[in-house]
Amino acid sequence: MPEPRTFLMGKHPAPLPGELRYCKNHMWCRPGTDGLHTFGFTSYAVRLMQDVYFLEWRIEPGLVTAKQEIGYIETQKATSGLYAPLEGRIVRFNAALLEDPGTINVDGYGKGYLFEFRGDLADTLDVDAYFTHLEAGWDATQRILKGQVNKMADDE
Repeated sequence: MPEPRTFLMGKHPAPLPGELRYCKNHMWCRPGTDGLHTFGFTSYAVRLMQDVYFLEWRIEPGLVTAKQEIGYIETQKATSGLYAPLEGRIVRFNAALLEDPGTINVDGYGKGYLFEFRGDLADTLDVDAYFTHLEAGWDATQRILKGQVNKMADDE
């Protein structure tokens, strides 16, 4: 099993458990021995979003295509759609998040999971490949974040 990694977002650590698989849209996957896999947001995604305070599912459980919109999320930083990371079947959404989406902020790799899924995990990344993906995009992400901070300061 790969060792866990920690991606430093400036001075903020984003822990990446070694036993998980990862998607380029910043979701993690805990593969299930029975083919039922659990998905959630990585600590990197949670740090970028900061406080999640609203979540809504736009579809019922069932077949999805990769990049299909499945929900909607509001955070301190942005409002955006949520998209299926892979093609497969969403078996069930984490209904508890509708009552308290803030669970994503405090237990993202546990009770803050998003959904359970059946499908092929071939397009997921191991922890080292995901870490490399984060490194490759970090400079661009920092420029976007600095641009948002500067725009907010200009708006005040």
